[in-house]
Amino acid sequence: MLNQIVLVGRLVKDPEVVTTESGKNISHITLAIPRSFKNVEGEYDTDFINCVLWNTVAESTSEYCRKGDIIGVKGRVQSCIVEDAKGKDYSKIEIVAERVTFLSSKKE
Repeated sequence: MLNQIVLVGRLVKDPEVVTTESGKNISHITLAIPRSFKNVEGEYDTDFINCVLWNTVAESTSEYCRKGDIIGVKGRVQSCIVEDAKGKDYSKIEIVAERVTFLSSKKE
């Protein structure tokens, strides 16, 4: 079995690191990734993929990357059951980043 994914996209906002109660650092980022084909209107749609970064990966990404930068993420797909505010359970899928590569910075 294999659970591995590679994504390349632009950061939607600046990464921020939060420390959990157990002392681990975590960052949630979103990558904007344009599709490689046009829709019926002749435009490229964009997918927004949520990723979770832990510890040193979260710290270095937060330190060196900003909104608009292009990064590569290598990781795995993870699903979990989450309860919403109304008490209803739903399945949440996210990418857990195991490695982040800084590819280019957005020009100022």
